Amino acid sequence: MSGPTPAEIFHQEAQDLLEQLEHALLDLEDEPRNSDLIDSAFRALHTIKGSGAMFGFDAVAAFTHHVESAFDHVRQGRIAASPALIALALRAQDYIRRLIEAPDREDQAVAQPILDGLATLVGGHTAAKAPSAVAPAGQASTGWRIHMKLPRDAIAMGTNPLLLLDELRELGTATVRAHGDDIPDLQALEPSACHFAWTVLLITEKSRTAIEDVFMFVIDDMELSIDELCIDLGAAPSQQSAAVSGVATSVASSDDKTAGGMTPAPQVASADLAAPTRRDARPGQKASRAAESVRVPAERLDDLMDRVGELVIAQSRLNQVAHASNDPQVKTIAEDIERLAMELRDSTMGVRTVPIGSLFGRFRRLVHDLSAQLGKEIALVTVGEETELDKTVIEKLNDPLIHLLRNSIDHGLETPEGREEAGKPSCGRITLTARHAGAEVLIRIADDGRGLNRAQIRARAEERGLIAAGAHVSEDDLFRVILEPGFSTAASVTDLSGRGVGMDVVKQALESLRGRIDITSTEGRGTELTLRLPLTLAIIDGLLVRVGTARYVLPLSSVEECVELSSAADARSRGRNFLNVRGELVPFLRLRELFAATAPADPYQKVVVMSAGKLRVGLVVDQVIGNHQTVIKSLSRLHARVQMFSGATILGDGAVALILDVSPLIEFGQGQDDRMRAAV
Repeated sequence: MSGPTPAEIFHQEAQDLLEQLEHALLDLEDEPRNSDLIDSAFRALHTIKGSGAMFGFDAVAAFTHHVESAFDHVRQGRIAASPALIALALRAQDYIRRLIEAPDREDQAVAQPILDGLATLVGGHTAAKAPSAVAPAGQASTGWRIHMKLPRDAIAMGTNPLLLLDELRELGTATVRAHGDDIPDLQALEPSACHFAWTVLLITEKSRTAIEDVFMFVIDDMELSIDELCIDLGAAPSQQSAAVSGVATSVASSDDKTAGGMTPAPQVASADLAAPTRRDARPGQKASRAAESVRVPAERLDDLMDRVGELVIAQSRLNQVAHASNDPQVKTIAEDIERLAMELRDSTMGVRTVPIGSLFGRFRRLVHDLSAQLGKEIALVTVGEETELDKTVIEKLNDPLIHLLRNSIDHGLETPEGREEAGKPSCGRITLTARHAGAEVLIRIADDGRGLNRAQIRARAEERGLIAAGAHVSEDDLFRVILEPGFSTAASVTDLSGRGVGMDVVKQALESLRGRIDITSTEGRGTELTLRLPLTLAIIDGLLVRVGTARYVLPLSSVEECVELSSAADARSRGRNFLNVRGELVPFLRLRELFAATAPADPYQKVVVMSAGKLRVGLVVDQVIGNHQTVIKSLSRLHARVQMFSGATILGDGAVALILDVSPLIEFGQGQDDRMRAAV
């Protein structure tokens, strides 16, 4: 498999930088004087500009330069990080993303208003340009002697030293001297290695920090010293030129190749040299940092997970062979393979999981823009960003969560005036929470708005024939009506909602993830939606059971206990479908009847008690075989509407076992419970 192209590398890195920029800009709205946030935004812009120029994205580099210049003024304290500047920067970020995706589609109709707005905000402060060689008479400036030497593999790793020198020239008047004494003989020359060092004499009004910022992304691996000199710029231009030339001559004639050892020419007044800022590369430092994270294409992780799944199936077959064998050595090897397969499975699943904070962070911009569009004050609070979830689930959750957030903002939260009339703070609050619960991840979207209008939902449902007029409907069933395709209580269609499509998208996405949604609401106080999702989509621990001659897998995370159902207890429960488990009545389902099993039932059947949240149901099976590492295989499209099964797996003997989906079974069992109670 060929590696990514330079353009693909830039795309990947730019997406991370654009997210960093967006987060910094949104945080700046609350903390406009936070220098760390300002520096973070500037660094992101600076890197996008430099990398864009390096990889041939000239339009990206040229446009980003103007935004970077504006933030340079913010860093220098000349202008403030005002809401207007942040809004323009967010628009600029969108345009930069667009340019990266389609570099040949520049749109001046979009770009020019942004640039004009930046020019207006910057005002009399011109964009950063190279200062003139001669400063006005009497003005004090600073001279700097900079010695830089990059690591040997810098060019091979993508660093262009000429671009670094060009950035130094942009800061002021620069005289550059290259040192090539380390160049080896032609036979030993490595074409991709960096053998040069450079000494730069720079006259600038910029600070030491501005010079260090040029090297911010390579400073840890290089040798760098920055020594301050004092030059009288009030002297005549000829004397100033002589001063610079004299220092350059002293650099050229000096045998000492380090900046600290060079002697200034007589024309330059000697000053106390600032302590050199030297960052020497330590052996192994680069390798250890590179080992912290490695960018791997997602398809490679998917392939790896597939291979691990096949290994688990093969290991299951080996276990069956080992149990049938009397050779202790075969059994020992099978146990070792099983242990290693489980460790490899856990490690691979750990690689596939990512913090959900990477998803939550995308919604800050959505809330920011909708808040301005609808004229509502909204605070987004996120909790549990460190909760890890399978990357496949993360990718498929983006659209459902967007729909839920838009509904909460548009339908749930009131206007500031409406909230004040209801005795609430004018600023609405939406809370995004993620946490682990066994083998599930619970994602909660809660708002403190007006809540769901039960009467309105029922009237609309009866109008569409989803609920019979006057029929008794539980609150949970009533709220689930809003998930039906095309259902909407909105009086009119807007840009945000009213077509009844959003919640249907949520329902379909959750079904594809083997998840479900719980809805609770209190009128006048808000609505809470909880998404229940499996921790992984690839391999689960299951409980293998037999019903008749067929075998099925139950997710072990949902199994509470197994109890025996004797013939007498079975006879007593006929017609009632309830089992007394330590004083608590639990509805149960006979899977033999549900799946129309024809083989004779075992004399002593077992009841597997399953749970999901507060709901419990028992499943009557003929035999509990034992634990089973289950590699989930998706069912075909022909079985897409079969709700009792979430997938299938291959057993050690090559047979196929269906994986039961607990939620529909529990809902079916609870429905029987409700029908029995209503009949009584």
